[in-house]
Amino acid sequence: MTRTLHIWLLLMCAVPVFAQKPAGTDKNIAFIEYPDFPEAHSTWGSIGYNAASNTVHIGVTNHANNIGLYTFDPLQNAMKLNGFIRDMANLRPYQWQGKIHSKIVAAPDGSIYFSTDGGESREEYLMEHPQGYAGGFFMKWDAANGLKNLGIGMQYESIKDVDIDPKTGTLYGISYPQAHFLVYNPDKNEMRDLGRLASSHVPRILFTDWWGNCYYVDWRQRLVKYEKDSDSLVFARESLPAFPGTPGSKIITGVTAFAKDEAKGIIYLITYGAKLIAFHPEKNGIGKVEDLGGVVDTGKGNAWGPYVPNLNIGKNGKLYYIIGGHDNYVIKDKTVLVEYDPATGKKIILREFPITAVTEATGCDTRDKDGNLYFAARRNPSGMGDNTRPFMIQFNPEKEIRK
Repeated sequence: MTRTLHIWLLLMCAVPVFAQKPAGTDKNIAFIEYPDFPEAHSTWGSIGYNAASNTVHIGVTNHANNIGLYTFDPLQNAMKLNGFIRDMANLRPYQWQGKIHSKIVAAPDGSIYFSTDGGESREEYLMEHPQGYAGGFFMKWDAANGLKNLGIGMQYESIKDVDIDPKTGTLYGISYPQAHFLVYNPDKNEMRDLGRLASSHVPRILFTDWWGNCYYVDWRQRLVKYEKDSDSLVFARESLPAFPGTPGSKIITGVTAFAKDEAKGIIYLITYGAKLIAFHPEKNGIGKVEDLGGVVDTGKGNAWGPYVPNLNIGKNGKLYYIIGGHDNYVIKDKTVLVEYDPATGKKIILREFPITAVTEATGCDTRDKDGNLYFAARRNPSGMGDNTRPFMIQFNPEKEIRK
């Protein structure tokens, strides 16, 4: 397809769609497999970038009782299995962990942190039972020293997400199913439980600002800020934007993805109700929330329907996200890669993928020093059931990454 036809499509279509390129010809995207884990099933937000080593780290699970920790080196184009969590952490059988659900966050010294999760029915239906779920762990890893188990967060509770204060190394976590907000100092091995913030639904994403304050969403979809200078929780007065008629489950499940533009003082958010938001944090108090509309407008279906558990920002200042997953798609049986330009407000579908190629993608704010963006994805080759295989997507919106 020529560039002339691309321009014509942009001018004529409300939501332009670039035609699917033949396999092997799209040099801006690479699908990268995880070696040495034949029973791998999925990845669940468990990806992050480590600036100290210019590496990407991913937690890959069989969605039952085994988790592989991987490192990808962009310069070497090499994916490496560092080992399995149950072995490296010396977990006993009753301490089984189903997956890493949290993102993987990096400390300035090159260490990475993450948390573990029950991840399947034994956790939810056999809670507080000897064969049920003991609880999720905070964990630390670095290439020189390997894995260190930092201990359990709360008995019988998963830790769905973590984030880190980049200045002090303090870790923040959210538990499941009770949604307790945890503050953990790994240097002092000091854990504090600041109480329950949600009810029957547990928002999946925490995020921090550049001062090291941490944000979550309560059961009314209000932003909740842990303000570290005052050591207190600050609640927004208003709920985050939502479409009229949005079902309750699409509101109270909260934020599904974020990406930071520190130079402009903006943290972009996507809600479970498919709203794109520009959040302008302030060091003290809650900052301004700006409604940027829906994640995409095809003119078909409910505006609140699309599911977007991922978000990245390019060096060009534009946002990139893949819509689809959990049976919520804007185009039948396809996931779509969208570009949003904050300068113009335009949202463009750049790529379409059949769900047999990309069923769902997760990952927040994962970009290497060369501007490559990363998503932790999975595919369902048969298109039926839940028999998926995980892989990583590397995407550069501005230059080719494959020769």
